[in-house]
Amino acid sequence: MSNTAHTFAEERRAAILAMLERSASVQVAELAQAFGVSAVTARADLDALEAAGKLRRTHGGAVSLQKALTVSIQDKRINVNVAAKQAIAQAAIGLVDDGDSIIVDSGTTALEFVRALAARRDITVITADVTIANYVDDSLPQTDVVLLGGTLRKGHRYLYGPLALRTLEVLHADKAFLCPTSFVPNRGLMTNFEQMAQVKSAFIEAASTSIALIDATKVDAGGLMLFAPLEKIDTLVMDRDPEGIVARQIESCAKKGGHAPQLMLASNQISTL
Repeated sequence: MSNTAHTFAEERRAAILAMLERSASVQVAELAQAFGVSAVTARADLDALEAAGKLRRTHGGAVSLQKALTVSIQDKRINVNVAAKQAIAQAAIGLVDDGDSIIVDSGTTALEFVRALAARRDITVITADVTIANYVDDSLPQTDVVLLGGTLRKGHRYLYGPLALRTLEVLHADKAFLCPTSFVPNRGLMTNFEQMAQVKSAFIEAASTSIALIDATKVDAGGLMLFAPLEKIDTLVMDRDPEGIVARQIESCAKKGGHAPQLMLASNQISTL
């Protein structure tokens, strides 16, 4: 690299860090447009800054280490199972069409999914999650956001209660993307907070299609409150199905004559049982 090119690269990278101080996250497409460089160059800048310990790379961009996005207390795992969550997000984005209105649940998998929405246009996101609403406002200029009313759960950055439920009664979305705390065989999709279980159930009722995003660690894990049996979901998007547990549950639904959801693994291979 020539001295001039090196100087330009250093200036761009300093500017990227300044952008992260303001918005906590950046996208490759955003950087390429801002600096008039190729996406390859923008990715190289982000890779160099990550190697220097200045930021954390995400699919399609990066987040600040100093001003990290805040996520719900019950899921303080923004750096846990990142590859699985990103794979789920990339598979799920194939279910979103330009122009869709979508309900997006709270949590780190939901945040990875919303980051992937940069590949879509004219989307309206409906959410009770303040972090997700902030991200859309900061980083997705072509995406509209509807933030539900309600009571803010202290420290968790999402809204719940009668106002949130009432808002959902007058809304209708094309698709709802749900992020359960766990999937419990012979029960269904679970969460740990009773009032949020009510909101998640209302998400399903407010959408034409319901999609659950579940990483493999949540299968047969702990969960206190049931918010949806498997039959209420149209598609489950997972990184993998440990020991085929979910596939067997779907097969059981089909044998009983109930609604059997599709299972979409991150390989983008869909099986309908």
